[in-house]
Amino acid sequence: MVQDQTAATAATVEKVFFELRKVIVGQPRMLERLIVGLLSRGHCLLESVPGLAKTLAAETLAKVTGGTFARIQFTPDLLPSDIVGTRVYRVSSEKFDVELGPIFVNFLLTDEINRAPAKVQSALLEVMAEQQVTIGGITHKVPKPFFVVATQNPIESEGVYQLPDAQRDRFMMKILLTHPTPDEEMVILDRMTVNPPVPEQIIDLAGLQALQATADTVFIDRSVQQYAVDLVQATRNPERAGLADLSPMIALGASPRASIALVRGAKSLALLRGRSYATPQDIFDLAPEVLRHRMVLTYDALARDITVEHILHRLLSTVPATRVSPRTPAPSVRSVFES
Repeated sequence: MVQDQTAATAATVEKVFFELRKVIVGQPRMLERLIVGLLSRGHCLLESVPGLAKTLAAETLAKVTGGTFARIQFTPDLLPSDIVGTRVYRVSSEKFDVELGPIFVNFLLTDEINRAPAKVQSALLEVMAEQQVTIGGITHKVPKPFFVVATQNPIESEGVYQLPDAQRDRFMMKILLTHPTPDEEMVILDRMTVNPPVPEQIIDLAGLQALQATADTVFIDRSVQQYAVDLVQATRNPERAGLADLSPMIALGASPRASIALVRGAKSLALLRGRSYATPQDIFDLAPEVLRHRMVLTYDALARDITVEHILHRLLSTVPATRVSPRTPAPSVRSVFES
């Protein structure tokens, strides 16, 4: 029974993924991570140069799942009330009414989040965490499910307000996008210059919430959780993982939110891959997106041109994954790095 339910759920998620691929050329890792974030009830931060379908991906995901969608272009003159809403005085009734902002949708795209001042960024991230806003002493819940996709352009340096480290930690994953290959770019021309494909709705919001509930029930062994904790601990105390040379390079390691995100994400990724249990490989695959924006490097590392990606490569290739106990429902597996 459990296997049949898992197979049916995996088939539904696969249909969602297929519809996304029908519109988005390439970028399979981004699409997979967006689905993982949605099933895990997390939020995603996309970083790339302009023109790599960040907006199109978020809008297509909303259409495929039947959710409402809104896009906010962040600018330096934006105010918190522009996104969460405000009180408006009605002369006809001589009363204040509440005008809710554009964030009251299921799928919210915040374009170029680093262009908005700190107050606006904080207001958005508070909604992401609390799933509600308070206007005029009245609390208003955002719709469920609520999924935020924020984008930022790494090449811009003028007129931007970089997200503080504590605020970046609120995002479940930071996903980096790359340019398409020559073959993919040719496919883009074929699709987008004649009749751009239109995605079909695969599920409704009730079905999406059912998928999220199913992802919560995916089995994860204690040893797989331990692997997630070991990776996060290695970012704080690399010497305990046999990486003492990295200690002078890391000023701040990942927070406990990283451990939670790894475990929740591993469950969703296992569901996406047609399994009712998570493995160390799921943790390993998600680790770059979950950890890269939560680590702060020292000036010494920056002076030596050492990036977070270098640190992550060392961690993932050194920290071993423990064997899953054969006494549990999950089969015995090993990480690709365990020998």
